[in-house]
Amino acid sequence: MIIVDTALRRRAEEGRPIRVGIVGAGFQGAAVVRQVVTATPGMTVVALANRNIAPAKAAFEMLGLVPRPCDSRLAIEAAIAAGVPAVTEDAVGLAEADGVDVVVEVTGSIDYAATVIVAAIRAGKHVVQMNAEVDGTVGPILKAKADAAGVIYSFSDGDQPGVQMNLFRFVAGLGVKPVLCGNIKGLHDPKRNPTTQQAFAEKWGQKAAMVASFADGTKISYEQAIVANGTGFAVARRGMIGPDFSGGDPTSPLVPLEETVSAFADALDGAATGLVDYVVGARPGPGVFVLGTHDDPRQQHFLNLYKLGAGPYYCFSTPYHLCHFEVPTSIARAALFGDAVLAPAGAPRVGVIAMAKKPLQPGELIGELGGYEAYGVAENSDVIERDGLLPLGLALGCTLVRPVAEDQPIGWDDVAVPPGRLIDRLYAEQRQFFSNQLQAA
Repeated sequence: MIIVDTALRRRAEEGRPIRVGIVGAGFQGAAVVRQVVTATPGMTVVALANRNIAPAKAAFEMLGLVPRPCDSRLAIEAAIAAGVPAVTEDAVGLAEADGVDVVVEVTGSIDYAATVIVAAIRAGKHVVQMNAEVDGTVGPILKAKADAAGVIYSFSDGDQPGVQMNLFRFVAGLGVKPVLCGNIKGLHDPKRNPTTQQAFAEKWGQKAAMVASFADGTKISYEQAIVANGTGFAVARRGMIGPDFSGGDPTSPLVPLEETVSAFADALDGAATGLVDYVVGARPGPGVFVLGTHDDPRQQHFLNLYKLGAGPYYCFSTPYHLCHFEVPTSIARAALFGDAVLAPAGAPRVGVIAMAKKPLQPGELIGELGGYEAYGVAENSDVIERDGLLPLGLALGCTLVRPVAEDQPIGWDDVAVPPGRLIDRLYAEQRQFFSNQLQAA
């Protein structure tokens, strides 16, 4: 951040701001616009796309700006050239438009988001996204496409996966070996749904299904999957360990994070690689943590001196994640330094599979993330391939052709997949691209 703010200030002084196009004007997208406009010198939002243009217009108007509605790439480019923020329903036109340096994808969708990201990469734009669901499904092939195009593909800082990766890099830079990247949750109940989460969603101005995906474990599964793919780590078992120190009561007192480390010790002692996981009911939340080891007795002495304990696992934590507040830093890292906050390091290591939230019968349609039919759990990619398990990112929109018992994984043979989706083609391409690595895993 210290380097980034200096570089941004220089761009502001030179009159050469980073030109940002944002896709998605919902809860987070509008907040990113606000953060760039009000608090980020050296950066400007030149265009904002949304499937319904009204929220895009409102995102600018509430800041005292008058945007220009645009219905095509050419119109978007004309608005940018005139120095007027463009709003549009044409997300692909925005992604391809001249005058956009970085595309920020923040829709929470799957196939739609993948279409935008692919278009941006083909157009030579850096991509920063807050969409763990897309990244956890086809991130490795999107990263490969970005590498081939010479652009940066990155998850954003501010959300927990990006904060974990920052902490991972910090810990590794100390000479401490990271062995577990962890997330801190206040609640985990796989049976939560839009009905149970409606009141909470209304209080905070969010969508009920999205909030349900946080509570039912889907979101944290995707978040830890993409951290695994960025670090080369794995999960200790299907669904991760996820020790719950709340006793199932989210109002119970939180335990200090350091007291939870022992819950991971057995898995770490026998692990062939580092792990990703989470804990429920610990403080500081909703933060993240990294466990690390050191094999130098003298350095162990110093780590103990500096209050990190006697080991063997040293616990580092970040007590918050600030979502849209930190997105501009991610944009600047990509555009000015060619640095991704978090991106897949190669073949997928962990994915998110669809689990039946209730008994499912033939003819039922799997709806949205956080919905009534399915929840997601993290599983190692070699197991997903071996057992023919259906990734949740591909399950949405599928129709059951066979019954699946409650809390059982849904397989490819259990569903009919709708035709013509880009996300399916990308997943097939990803499997082929990394086939040798997946078979060797």
